[in-house]
Amino acid sequence: MRHPKRILFAVLLTAFTFAPVYAQDVDDVIRTETSLVQLNVGVVDRQGRAITSLTKNDFVIYEDGVKQSIQLFEPVDTPFSLVLMLDMSGSTINFRQQLKLASQRFLDALGPEDRVAVVQFNKDVKLLSGFTADHLKTAYSIEIATGAGETHFYDALKFALKELQKEGKRRKAIVVLTDGLDTQLRNADRATLAHAQTDQEALAAIQPHSSADLNYVLTAADRQGVTIYPLALPSGDPRRLPLQTPNIVGIYAAARSRLQSLADRTGGRLNEINQLQHTAQLPR
Repeated sequence: MRHPKRILFAVLLTAFTFAPVYAQDVDDVIRTETSLVQLNVGVVDRQGRAITSLTKNDFVIYEDGVKQSIQLFEPVDTPFSLVLMLDMSGSTINFRQQLKLASQRFLDALGPEDRVAVVQFNKDVKLLSGFTADHLKTAYSIEIATGAGETHFYDALKFALKELQKEGKRRKAIVVLTDGLDTQLRNADRATLAHAQTDQEALAAIQPHSSADLNYVLTAADRQGVTIYPLALPSGDPRRLPLQTPNIVGIYAAARSRLQSLADRTGGRLNEINQLQHTAQLPR
């Protein structure tokens, strides 16, 4: 049975004063600059089911440690534009069937007005189908996805965000099925870890959240209000590595940490594709 897709919208009014001006008489004008910020908030229980009974009083918002006022709060049910990203690099070859089954199952959770674009990536980024509400067309694009080679994950995310810009003010999301092992970042991490002797030293040396590519994507997603849902393939799980050296553990753990940041910062969730039922629960 399909649960209704609902998302909670809170509009936050924050007042900023950039240059204080003191009135000298009644004709002087004191100006302050204010902005309305729309926050898209999705709340689920531990089983991934949407919670739709919350009210304005259930939320508190802070900016730089200062509590802000919520001017408008309302639950709405709205269609969205979504980019489905498929990792077709060499590291995912052994998990292609699992990846495609999870993608197809995800389509079952979409509403009739949801528009989906499909992007595959390895060394190259390719748009397999543009935004459409024709889910049969989307399913065909998933089926024909193929490839091998390097993983240019963050280039693909930048491409997806540019595509979403064309969708105007619709609700927007990215669902990406990947192990997160971007080739360029992996090479940079490997150079950083040249002298690491322990797993702890490796993780401390990399500082995964300092990546320029990661932060560019996060800033661009924030600007558009895009929520990112990474679905992590087993090939990127550091716990499954047959060879547990500090360098390898550090590289894989850093990649997984960046996936977690993409989800946390944009309001999505990181899920592992071990149980296919998780897939259909993400954007509800």
